[in-house]
Amino acid sequence: MNDKIPVKRIMGEVFYQIADAIESGKLDKKVKIGLTTFGSEVGIEQWVNAAEDISRNREDFEVVLIGPKLITTLLQFEAYTEEEAHHKMETMLDFGMIDACITTHYTYPIGVASVGKMMAPGKGKDFYLATTSGTAALNRSAAMVMNAIYGIITAKTMGISDPKVGILNVAGARKTEKKLMQLKKQGYAIHFAQSLRPESGCIMRGNDVVAGTPDVLVHDSLTGNITMKMFATFMTGGAFESAGAGYGPGIGQHYERLAMVISRASGHIVVQQAILYAVQLVKGNLIKVAQNEFELAKKAGLEQIVEELIIERDDETYRSASVVSPLGESVNQGISGIDIMELEKAVRVVWAEGIYAESGMGCTGPVLMVNKKRFDQAMMILRENGYLVYEEIECV
Repeated sequence: MNDKIPVKRIMGEVFYQIADAIESGKLDKKVKIGLTTFGSEVGIEQWVNAAEDISRNREDFEVVLIGPKLITTLLQFEAYTEEEAHHKMETMLDFGMIDACITTHYTYPIGVASVGKMMAPGKGKDFYLATTSGTAALNRSAAMVMNAIYGIITAKTMGISDPKVGILNVAGARKTEKKLMQLKKQGYAIHFAQSLRPESGCIMRGNDVVAGTPDVLVHDSLTGNITMKMFATFMTGGAFESAGAGYGPGIGQHYERLAMVISRASGHIVVQQAILYAVQLVKGNLIKVAQNEFELAKKAGLEQIVEELIIERDDETYRSASVVSPLGESVNQGISGIDIMELEKAVRVVWAEGIYAESGMGCTGPVLMVNKKRFDQAMMILRENGYLVYEEIECV
């Protein structure tokens, strides 16, 4: 912690204000959602008005402001800088003075990433973007596997007992799919979504995102952040966020703060939806659900799978300089299901068995091309080497 903001002083101030609130009757046993007000690009007053409106006459929760003193009926805890507000927020969360907190510009530790909530414009269906900020793991593929678990945790906390998981068609998607299927085979219950494009399986394409095909959309945090921003600001031409419930709660294996992120550009509706999102997560006991899901996933080999992804190296066949291309022949049959990051490796795996192959790009993603007469043999070789391959289907 920064020496300029001693923890003892912050705790003293917080406990003093808590005692004053109890004495004045302003603090009861409702779910308490903190909201830091520094950094708003649309005006602090709009955020405060949103909090006042959404919590008015509610018996189940109240909003607690953390920031500069304002004229409001809401309970306030003063802070003079964004940094101080974050430290005060963390103290209040750790001591149970608030149940969750919504803030901006907040940095999670490595291993923690946030799951956003958005309404799909195509069908008006809520779905969860796993993840939208933070870093679940330093290795991209390992992070995407963890992001899937984080999304499942969030969806289950929100009342979806068997959330359908889809993986956005980005680099690493096929490797993530393979590892998640391995996790499922080893005992962890994952229900995969089916793309609107039948040839894509659980790999989601652009129209799936707009339609909200999956309950949980898995991708890397950077892509998730961009996706969330595009949805949230679409109707305002990028001026401010007017849709969704923000970037969501940070989740990690040993993380027990319900700290949620919204953008500085969040508008009135987004602030309100973020508050309701927080209330539902508290009532659904996110921390307990997370502990349970992590335990189940670990029993199914999650840690080993993540470790394999982190230390994974190209196998001997790919590394060997002795693997050269067989005699060339016409290639007229495509094999799909191979991640772009593994495509050249897959070509060499087939070459090693004496089958000529080339890499290519079809309209649904990367393809490995072989002669039609060698298609079945190539498919068998690839499947034996762990690839989830299928015949390329003509685009429609």
